Amino acid sequence: MTRAEQPAKLLWTRRSLLGLAAGAVLVSPFTASRAQSLLQGTPGNRSLNFVHTHTGEKLSVSYWCDGAFQSDCLEPLNHFLRDFRTNEVVSMDAGLLDILYELQVLADREATYEVISAYRSPQTNALLRKSSSEVAQKSLHMEGKAIDIRITGFSTKKLQQLALANQRGGVGFYARSDFMHVDTGRVRSWVG
Repeated sequence: MTRAEQPAKLLWTRRSLLGLAAGAVLVSPFTASRAQSLLQGTPGNRSLNFVHTHTGEKLSVSYWCDGAFQSDCLEPLNHFLRDFRTNEVVSMDAGLLDILYELQVLADREATYEVISAYRSPQTNALLRKSSSEVAQKSLHMEGKAIDIRITGFSTKKLQQLALANQRGGVGFYARSDFMHVDTGRVRSWVG
């Protein structure tokens, strides 16, 4: 290669990298809009499958049918997502269900969510804080607005990337324990 050819090759390489970076940026909004467009005005059903890692309980629920939340499904779901240490039940934020459904759509599979933690009573949260600095003092778990999950047979790292692209609520990734936190709070992310 002559000296005259070198700058053109460097320019092409820079352009290639810029093109790749622009393509990566375009993926995130497209992916997020794909999931959210499925939710807007969708007359069909939204179903979720769960298994609780601590209790062994399983639950399959169609929480949305023909344009409305199904209140008869929310009661068993709230019980399933209870603080299993105290058996205390709260009404979980329904927006959390939509986030899980969106992630299922983005993962392109009917998922089984393995639930590590959902609602936490203030007593349970305080107990967990004593053994881990990663438990927030004012955790959204105590408001029924957060859940720690993974999907059976799906990379938790990939799930985290989908959640980050979706730009809905908080996303925490805990690689060592292989789970992800999602919540309906403000958009933010962290690695534990």
